[in-house]
Amino acid sequence: MKKTAPTPPAELRPGQSIELLKELHILTRDGQLNQDSRRKLKQVYHLLQFIEPLLAELAEDGTLSDAPTLVDHGAGKSYLGFLLYDLFFKQRAEGRIVGIETRAELVDKSKQLAERLGFTRMDFHHLSVDASIASPLLPERIDIVTALHACDTATDDAIRFALRKNARFIVLVPCCQAEVAAVLRKHKNASFGLTPLSELWRHPIHTREFGSQVTNALRCLELEAAGYQVTVTELVGWEHSMKNELIVARHTGQARRNAAERLQAILHALNLDELRERFLPQGQ
Repeated sequence: MKKTAPTPPAELRPGQSIELLKELHILTRDGQLNQDSRRKLKQVYHLLQFIEPLLAELAEDGTLSDAPTLVDHGAGKSYLGFLLYDLFFKQRAEGRIVGIETRAELVDKSKQLAERLGFTRMDFHHLSVDASIASPLLPERIDIVTALHACDTATDDAIRFALRKNARFIVLVPCCQAEVAAVLRKHKNASFGLTPLSELWRHPIHTREFGSQVTNALRCLELEAAGYQVTVTELVGWEHSMKNELIVARHTGQARRNAAERLQAILHALNLDELRERFLPQGQ
C-alpha cells in the first residue's frame, strides 16, 4: 500500500519549500516541527513581517536602477536569507540576497544548498566586514542590510557596512552586547568618583544588563545622527528569546539635530569616551 505524504505543519506558509526547511533542520526528516524548530520558525516569521514590506516598497520604487539587493551580515547558516528568498524573491523575476559570513565552511554549505534548490539569485561570500565594504563582489549601493543575532560588535560592524553602502533600510536584532559592559566594568572604580549614575552598573548582573541597554541606545543615536529614522520594537514574546530587541532604520537623509551631541554626552557621562570612534558617525 502506497504511503501518503504527511500533512505539512499548519505553521508553514503556502508554497514553502519542504526540502529547504528540512535542510535547515527546521523540519524533521518526516516533515514535522519540534518545539525548538517551532520557536526558531516563529522568530524568523516575525522578522519577515518587518522585512517583506520594505522589500515590496523597494520593488515598487521606480527610482531604483536595479532590483533590490539585501545583504545579511553574520549570516551563519543563512536561515533568514533562504527563507526570504523562498517566500519573497522566488516569486519575482528580480532581486538578490547576499550572505556575508566569516566561517568558510558555512559559506560553502550555503552555496551548495542554494545550487541544489535552484536559488540562482543568492550569493555567499567568505569576507570580513572591512573586506566586504571594499570588495568588488558587492555593489556600491545596498538597499537593505540585516543582521540577525550578530554577536556583540558584529552588529556594529553591520551598521558600519550599511552606512558605507548608503543602505535604504537597516534591520537589526542585536545579541550578546558585551563590549560596553566590559568598558563599564574596567572603569567601575573611577566612575564611582565621577557620577552617582555608576550605581546603575555597580552589581555585575546590572553591568551586563545596563551595558546591553546602553549599547542599543547608542546604536539608535548613531543611526539618527547618520540620517535614519529609527523604530525600536519587540521581535517576539520574551518566552521565545531573551535577545528580543528589533531595530529598524529607514534612511531619510535628515539627521536628528542633536543626536550626535547627545551620543557624545552619554559616552562622557558614563565614562565610555574610549568608545567614541565606534559609535559616532564619521566626521563628527
